[in-house]
Amino acid sequence: MRGEAATLVFEVGGMHCASCGLLIDDAVEKLAGVVTSSTDARRGRTLVRFDPSAVAPETIVATIEEAGYQARQVEA
Repeated sequence: MRGEAATLVFEVGGMHCASCGLLIDDAVEKLAGVVTSSTDARRGRTLVRFDPSAVAPETIVATIEEAGYQARQVEA
């Protein structure tokens, strides 16, 4: 990781079970610069720790959406 890690929360819609969360985490953690992704399907939230110099929040949202879910960044 090149810079300091940042942590953001994303609201995720369209999840039905814990497996949905695992799919999201798997997709997000494949992005260069992402340290960890932790999704709580019950709460509809994904917490992502990442290097902002390597990946933009918009890229994380796009990745979640490409996995088949709705996503937007929210306040922690």
